[in-house]
Amino acid sequence: MTPFPLAAPERRTLRQALACATIAGLAAILLLALSGWFLTGAAIAGASGAAAAAAFNYLIPSAAIRGLAILRTAGRYGERLLSHQAALTAMADLRGALFGKLAAQDSRTAPDLAGGDASARLIGDIEALEDLVVRRPSRPASLAAALFAVALVALAGWQAALALALLLAALPPLLTLAARRLTTGPAADAAEALGALRTAFVDYAAARPEIIAYGLAPRVADTIADLSRPLDRARAALARGDGIVAGLLAGYGTLAAALVFALAEGPAPIRALALLAAAASVEAMAAFARTALRQASVEQGLARLATLAELPGDRAPPPPIEAAARPIGLDGRTLPPGARVAITGASGTGKTRFIEALAGLRAPVHALTLDGTPVDRCTADALRRQFALAPQDSVLIAGSIADNLRVARPGIVDSEMRAALHIACLDATVAAMPAGLDTPVAEAGGTLSGGERKRLSLARALLARRPWLLLDEPSEGLDAATEAELVRRLGQWLDATGTGLVLVSHRRAPLALAKERIAIAALAHQ
Repeated sequence: MTPFPLAAPERRTLRQALACATIAGLAAILLLALSGWFLTGAAIAGASGAAAAAAFNYLIPSAAIRGLAILRTAGRYGERLLSHQAALTAMADLRGALFGKLAAQDSRTAPDLAGGDASARLIGDIEALEDLVVRRPSRPASLAAALFAVALVALAGWQAALALALLLAALPPLLTLAARRLTTGPAADAAEALGALRTAFVDYAAARPEIIAYGLAPRVADTIADLSRPLDRARAALARGDGIVAGLLAGYGTLAAALVFALAEGPAPIRALALLAAAASVEAMAAFARTALRQASVEQGLARLATLAELPGDRAPPPPIEAAARPIGLDGRTLPPGARVAITGASGTGKTRFIEALAGLRAPVHALTLDGTPVDRCTADALRRQFALAPQDSVLIAGSIADNLRVARPGIVDSEMRAALHIACLDATVAAMPAGLDTPVAEAGGTLSGGERKRLSLARALLARRPWLLLDEPSEGLDAATEAELVRRLGQWLDATGTGLVLVSHRRAPLALAKERIAIAALAHQ
């Protein structure tokens, strides 16, 4: 049972997988046991002379063995197909739910979770949980196969059957104890090292232009190699644990077969049947060994996923709908809906933080209110409904240009996208691309220039249709002619829509959009 409950369709699929696993387990036990009986019986018949050999029925056991082999293969195939189907479906739903929880968090109070660490949890840790779901049908099927083996061994006497039953009963706790001793530490080390490695990869990927420009690739490669070594050591230790447990299982199977053979009674074919049934029963219990070996990794994954599952909220809120404009309060002064103001000041004085505080991305340090309510008391959803942000560092998703624009709100059509791109002076550039709006945009903007990424982010903010537009250095990276045209078109759009504007820019041209300038140094702090 996983701590993340499965939906009814996945539970039904797992029950079908359990049926297949049980069929495969029983067929495997009977196949090996029948083979032992058949080979021994055939050998005795052959050694007894022509008459005995002719009287021995080879056809029915041979057909039964072939049928059992086919049944075993079909059962195993069905188990793997159905268990993986259930696991993949369940984990896809779980990933979506956990990502929704992350997306629903208020940036001002959410836990500090690096992108690489979040990726490790949503990918690697969920894969560990997926492994638990995949193996779920195998344990009860193994028990059924083991009981069936004990029943077959009972044909050779109750003493042999009792000895096998005791050995099989002792095997799961023995495997669990051995696996915990061998894998608990390495599994924790592997989870921690993988999170650190993913975080480093994400950070270095974001800085790849600087890494290339300054010739830092060898140093970064050495850092990645240093971060990889703990992961390699942990995985090597886990592999050694696998090998030791596999050896333990092989030795245990030999012991069980030898003990059953020593205690077995009856004719040689029955004793051979009991011998191979005992060996097969230990092999069937390998599912417990695999589960025990993976348990430490699964527990580490579950512990890391629990921090996401315990976040408040079940999913991200629906995209904000158009809301009535609310006034902004700045240190006692009021900006009514539709006001257009520029926040000025030297670099490093907190202008970007001011903008991000209004957008709900950071805690405010200035006396800011929305409709009389301090911004830090406003919910993230309330702020999202009022403000559309085109940040200084444009954040784009891996997808197409259209995908990045559709993030703004649901129901956006191509004509609206083209209109927003026109205002952002990017329509001609996109139209010249072979795929147009469907042009792929790789992670972090891919091959788009800095100015193109800024304008795409601006077009997305325009499409959001919020009462207030927050712009942080909107014309950075543009030539003078493009900047002037952007300011002209954006001014016309602001006049036509009545959208309010809060602007930060070190360039002179965009400041013409504002009707008032406020020095950030003049604003009081909380």
